Formats: sequence, structure tokens, C-alpha cells
Amino acid sequence: MRSIPAPGIRFLRSFSRDSWYRGLILVLTFFCYATFHLSRKPISIVKSELHYNCSSRGSNPRNDSNSTTWCDWKPFDQDNYKELFGALDNAFLVAYAIGMYISGIFGERLPLRYYLSGGMVLSGLFTSLFGLGYYWNIHELWYFVLVQILNGLAQTTGWPSVVTCVGNWFGKGKRGLIMGIWNSHTSVGNILGSLIAGVWVSSSWGLSFVVPGVIIASMGVICFLFLIEYPEDVDCSPPLHHTAGSDEKGLEAGHSISDGSLNTSTNSRENIIDIAQGSKEPTEDREAISFIDALRIPGVVEFSFCLLFAKLVSYTFLYWLPLYIVNVAHFTAKKAGDMSTLFDVGGIIGGIMAGLISDYTGGRATTCCAMLILAAPMLFLYNHVGQNGLGTSIVMLIICGGLVNGPYALITTAVSADLGTHESLQGNAKALSTVTAIIDGTGSVGAALGPLLAGLISTTSWDNVFYMLISADVLACLLLSRVVFKEMRGWCGWYTRKRGSNSTFE
Repeated sequence: MRSIPAPGIRFLRSFSRDSWYRGLILVLTFFCYATFHLSRKPISIVKSELHYNCSSRGSNPRNDSNSTTWCDWKPFDQDNYKELFGALDNAFLVAYAIGMYISGIFGERLPLRYYLSGGMVLSGLFTSLFGLGYYWNIHELWYFVLVQILNGLAQTTGWPSVVTCVGNWFGKGKRGLIMGIWNSHTSVGNILGSLIAGVWVSSSWGLSFVVPGVIIASMGVICFLFLIEYPEDVDCSPPLHHTAGSDEKGLEAGHSISDGSLNTSTNSRENIIDIAQGSKEPTEDREAISFIDALRIPGVVEFSFCLLFAKLVSYTFLYWLPLYIVNVAHFTAKKAGDMSTLFDVGGIIGGIMAGLISDYTGGRATTCCAMLILAAPMLFLYNHVGQNGLGTSIVMLIICGGLVNGPYALITTAVSADLGTHESLQGNAKALSTVTAIIDGTGSVGAALGPLLAGLISTTSWDNVFYMLISADVLACLLLSRVVFKEMRGWCGWYTRKRGSNSTFE
């Protein structure tokens, strides 16, 4: 007769299995979304090649061509090339912003594995089509704009899907730190996209798009084969999203779970068991939340509009930083692309720090607000002294990247997951995709405005572009003021109660 393992052994086996699956989901979704950003980055690297300083390449081999624009790629050989580049960015980002609101609705109602992998294959196709314009010798602006629109729509499948999947597998306890590390996929994708695009940018820029297109499509196939949407689908334990009443108690919730420990009083244990059992509800019985109901979740509107301005700043750097470095520091297109990756290195550090600090303090909004306040003067300094030497430029880019991308990373990951599993939803994680889409969709409006405004304003001076970015940071901070005040009031209340509790034993 086979002996029954001791309860402790059964727990360790279950924990090991759960951890293995959670690790798989983290790694898989990390690489999935890294390839999304990898495929978005080439356009910023190739811009400086589409409109080049042709005099630096010697004499014009074609006597019938304009002597100053003979090496440019039509139709970007005109004096209004910055506006045309802005139109390309805007085509992608407007389509992305509009499609994001729709994508969240579909993401709640379709199997994420099919939805995400299908979107990745389509993104690979449209990214490759942009690069094939080089080999097909296409010089029509409408072609490149159309491809950007279609790619923007296809890429909306990515963010709601990966955040929903990670939110389904990980509870609130150390979500900020875990998602801060996980969210480095954005910067990793940007870095890889810059390096890959830089290999062919000066020789055959079509490959700068085709190769990333093939990579994201291949990753889509891997996603289709291995992605698991819910822990219950493989008999794993569901995560603890919150304790009873935690979302209404502000910082108290952060102190009860942010360090990984849980209140072990009898009532707390019973509440935790009830919530855990409630989340075991079969996935087919969950109902998707409506768009209006998602907007009613406390904090969704404030964080959405804050992200609009935070993402405006981040995406302006994403699309215009290499060209800014070329124009101001007079680097080559490849060197400028390599240099711009330092901003994303800072973004990795900033995202991790934002998650760690917000977990420790329980103040997501306060952490975002503090970083936004610090970002404004650092952007001013980078514009004025950031090119006074290679060392200064490296340090300033890393610091600016951390302060700009830290709040953006925190809002799009841990904050979205927190709000998508708010206790008012009574354990229904089906709201994750809709809430994530609302927040990121609103942020994407800013992402569309930023590069467009940068293209228009840069014709006057780069100084004005940075003043616009600083103003956006200030507005993002102001929009969170109500939530910050609520968090600070929660801290004061917690501290007062703690002092009162201690005084009873004095």
C-alpha cells in the first residue's frame, strides 16, 4: 500500500509546481511584449536615414537630382520632412489609441492565447511590409501611412492581453516589484529594436523592419503553443488579489501585504480563505465587465489621464530621441540609435524602483507623482547641458529615462492590475483587460500627441519641444493630486491609529 505524503510535502510540491508555471508565464509574456516594442523601434532609427545630410556622402552620382537631397528616400526628401515623419508616427499611434479601447472589449471575450498570438503574427506582417517598401522601391506616402495604421491596430492586442494574463497569475502582495521587473520588457524591446535596426540602417534599411517583423511573428507562434491564461486551467492555486476591504483602507492594505506577510488573525484568515475560494470560480462563469462599470472603479479616471501626459513624454523620446541626438550632437544614425538605448536602460531601473517603492509604501500615486516632479528639472538640464561631453550625456540619459519611464511603467502594470482586481469587483478578474485597455488607451492618446507635437514644434527649436515635455509632466502630476491626497490621509490615519494602539500599552 502506497503511503500518503505528509501535508508539508504536498504543500511544497504544489508550491514548486505553481512557481514553475508562474515563472513560465512571466518569461513568456516578457518576451512576447518585448517583441512588440522591438518592432516599433525601427522607425525612430531609420528616420535619420530617410532624410540624410547628403553632402556628407560626397558628390552626387546622379546629376539630374537635387544636390542636397539626392540620397534621401522620397517622399521624405522635402523641407517638411519632420511633419511627414510626425504623420507616420501619428498614423500608428492614433490607430493604436482608438483600437485600444476596442481591444480591451475583445480581450475579455476571446481566448487570450488566440487573440495575442494572432495579433503578433499580424504585427510581424505589417512591420515587414514597411521594410519591403525599400525593396519594392515604393515612394508613396499613403503606402507607409496605411501600413502604420494597420500595424497600430494589430499591436493593440498586446498590452491588455499580457497584463491580464500576468494579473491572473500574480496577487497584489509584491505586484509592484514583480511587474516593475517584468515591465523592463518595454525597454529591453526598445534596446534590441535599436540595435537590430542599426545593423542595416545605413546599408539596407528595409531589413531594419523585416527582421523585427519576422521575430515578432515567430514569437506569436511560440505564444500560441505555450500561453496559459488562468492558473485554474492547469490546476494551480489562484492568487490573492486583496484582503477584505483592503482597497478602501489605503495604506493599511499596503502594510498588510506589501512585504509578503499577511495578518494572521482569525478574521483575516477567514477572509483570505473566502476570497481565495471565491476566485476559484470556473473561468467560463465569469462575466466581462462593461466599459462604464470599469470607469466607475475608483482611480481609473485619474490614472488614465495622468498616463496620457506621462506617455506623451515617453513616446516623444521613443520616436524623436535618435533624431534629436543626430541634430544636436551630430552623431551618425547608428551611433545616435545606440546612444538612445541608454534612455531605455534608465527606464528599466526606474520601473523597478517605482514598483519597489510603491510596494513598500503602499502609495502608487505618490510614487508616480514624486518621480514626475523630479523628471521636470532633469529634462530641462538634459536639454541644456546633456550634450556637454559623452559622460554627461550618458548619465543624464539614464536619469531622465528612469524618471520618465518609472511612472509610466508603474501605471500600466501594477496600478492597472490593482484596479482591474479591485475589491468592488468581488473577485471577478474578467475586468483586467477592459481596465488595462482604458488606462493604456487613454495614455496612447498622449503617445499620439507627443510625437506629432514634437514634429511641429521642433521646426521652431528643440528648446520648445522640451518645454512642452516639462509642461506635460507637471500636468500628469496635478491630475494625480486627489489620489495622492487620499494616500497621504491614509498614512496619517494609519500612523495615528498605530500611536493610539501603542499608547494603550504604555
